[in-house]
Amino acid sequence: MKKVLVTGGAGYIGSHTVVALVERGYHPIIVDDLRNSSLIILEGLKKLCGDGFSFLSIDICDKNILFSVFEDHGIQAVIHFAAYKSVGESCVVPLRYYQNNLIGLMNVLEACQTFNVQKFVFSSSCTVYGEPNGRQVFENTPKHLPESPYGFTKWMGEQILEDLHRNTQPFNTLCLRYFNPIGAHPSGLIGELPVGIPNNLLPYITQTAAGIREYLTVFGNDYPTPDGTCIRDYIHVCDVAEAHVCALQHEGYVPLDVFNIGTGKGTSVLEMVETFNVVSGRELPYKLGDRRPGDITEIFANVEKSEAELGWKAQRTVEEALRDAWNWEQQLKQHD
Repeated sequence: MKKVLVTGGAGYIGSHTVVALVERGYHPIIVDDLRNSSLIILEGLKKLCGDGFSFLSIDICDKNILFSVFEDHGIQAVIHFAAYKSVGESCVVPLRYYQNNLIGLMNVLEACQTFNVQKFVFSSSCTVYGEPNGRQVFENTPKHLPESPYGFTKWMGEQILEDLHRNTQPFNTLCLRYFNPIGAHPSGLIGELPVGIPNNLLPYITQTAAGIREYLTVFGNDYPTPDGTCIRDYIHVCDVAEAHVCALQHEGYVPLDVFNIGTGKGTSVLEMVETFNVVSGRELPYKLGDRRPGDITEIFANVEKSEAELGWKAQRTVEEALRDAWNWEQQLKQHD
């Protein structure tokens, strides 16, 4: 199982997973039309991986072109990242999210069936839990209706996979429910590269520290948490990447399975700001704003199942993730 199709492989998590795959002897074939990425990431991948990967610029919503990739390259496994990913933006342009995220997924699944692919790893999200009854969520925690169209595309994506496996077992599928990936590759060659104004916390922090943004807006300080700000399970993106390699190598007996990918620890927005100040030696300017549509109060993972069955555990700290993200932001100045 050496030829692995990585949809959205030039994106944030996808690019770090490509590096992890090459390091383990796989040959990733990236399909990505770069709408949410840049040639900067491909340049970084080239420096890190040499000729260890292939890149094809295609839109997976074009089924005919996607099928030709499967036909021409002998794909043995698929890791599916390609999707729009902003909670806030999805509330503004929901149709764009449903069209891209669900049609793309269904096209890839149909190709897997047609070309007899044996392993499928789905990039899911903790948003499928919605606003959970408890702060810590297990894989069997009941899924509530998500708070955003983005969350619904992941929730519906998992439902599509369940229905696909209901009467047949077309291939082994693992859904990885990530919590909040942050950080960058320690080399500073690849990292999160948001298009336009960042929607995720950490790139907004680093862009503010770099002077690109005037200040960080903390959305809501009246949540029922110790400091009034939202709490999330922030996990280093390199740990998330390695979870995908473990998923590919997993030989479970369940045709469709789900795993939480997090640290098991929650950190508030203001704690992130304070930790960044320590790591960077800077004083980050921020202002308090109103709550943002689609945000839940608090969530963090129980990761016992991932440790026991995938043999995977987060190894890096929030401090390391913040340091690596700041290093990446500073490296980006060289491309300006």
